[in-house]
Amino acid sequence: MTNVPKVCVRPASSSDCPGMVTLLRQLGFPSSVDSLRERFEAFQRLGERVYVATVDAEVVGVVTAHITPVLHRPTSVGRLTMLVVVEEMRGRGIGRALVETAERELVAAGCELIEVTSNEKLDTAHAFYERLGYERTSHRFGKKARAE
Repeated sequence: MTNVPKVCVRPASSSDCPGMVTLLRQLGFPSSVDSLRERFEAFQRLGERVYVATVDAEVVGVVTAHITPVLHRPTSVGRLTMLVVVEEMRGRGIGRALVETAERELVAAGCELIEVTSNEKLDTAHAFYERLGYERTSHRFGKKARAE
């Protein structure tokens, strides 16, 4: 039988930033703790949602969830914009627990549609989201903004 860790999923706090920096590096977004703490605190002021998964008080996963009011739908759209689990802990239900927590909060906030943003190159992530019931519904385009 596989050793299943006791996972706690909770809202993130500023003290979780060192653990989140490690996770962001694994996702390909290096950051200093101070820089991430600034962005995290700005998120908090805006009411954005960040949840961490911990095992034995160590941060092993993080998800960010946003509510976007839209004119073309009767309700706001929930969006998961980042999910990462420590590489050696993947496949143990931690990502699923993070997504389910974020989904519950978004539904409680009135979102009837939840979208996921995932890099085109992350095939294993796409398969993960599909196992959770997400479907590919559109293409997303990006453009780097330049100041004139």
